[in-house]
Amino acid sequence: MLEQNISTVNNDVKTLVKDAQALFTAATALTGEKADELRGRGMRALDSALAKAHEAQISALAASKEAAKQADAYVKENPWRSIAAAASIGLLVGVIIGRK
Repeated sequence: MLEQNISTVNNDVKTLVKDAQALFTAATALTGEKADELRGRGMRALDSALAKAHEAQISALAASKEAAKQADAYVKENPWRSIAAAASIGLLVGVIIGRK
């Protein structure tokens, strides 16, 4: 779910930035009121992209905090399983490194 949201926001931000770039490119060829309008639209698109990126950052931070809380609760409820899992991973990494 989180990965899908991040991917969607990432695509939205890329699209908004590309649109803003196109507007700024078009504005360079124009002068006067039309150029000002295009620059304004470009700035609004960039502001929107920044806002979406900030929302994604907040969402990812909240999800990571929740995952950390769940991991902490699991370790507190199952300390020996956690120790066994950590030792197994350490042993596996040691064997892999030892082969090289």
